Amino acid sequence: MSSAASDVRLGENVSVHETANLYGCIVGDNTRVGAYVEIQRGAVVGRNCKISSHTFICEGVVIEEEVFVGHNVTFVNDMYPRATKNGALRGRDDWVCIPTRVRRGASLGSSATILAGVTIGEGAMVGAGSVVTRDVPPWTIVVGNPAHVLRSLPAGDAS
Repeated sequence: MSSAASDVRLGENVSVHETANLYGCIVGDNTRVGAYVEIQRGAVVGRNCKISSHTFICEGVVIEEEVFVGHNVTFVNDMYPRATKNGALRGRDDWVCIPTRVRRGASLGSSATILAGVTIGEGAMVGAGSVVTRDVPPWTIVVGNPAHVLRSLPAGDAS
């Protein structure tokens, strides 16, 4: 049973766990979306991805093909979030959405936090619990808070 809103575009053979919350997003062919995942309006998830449980993918995030997203991964799309402006609750026009991109074949470890405006390169790996504050080069492993390069991977090596 899918809990996707009517404005969600799902590709063929997409699996969405019934407790997921999807609205206004695009999810590509053969992708699996786990329990308690939220994918917001304007987010794009490519083909053949695995989005693990408790993950938050906000507006402005583009995840390309064949990406693994571990449990409890969080994306951020606003560098200076505030609840109010001049004493009134902020609305859709009171902030700037900063785009973030995860390139093909990347892997994001559980509980990683990805800040707004970064690009995670093709085939890169983000260690569990890492906080990504700047771009991650292709085919590298980053770890820590803030995330830093641990080592390089051979291009095209998925291990």
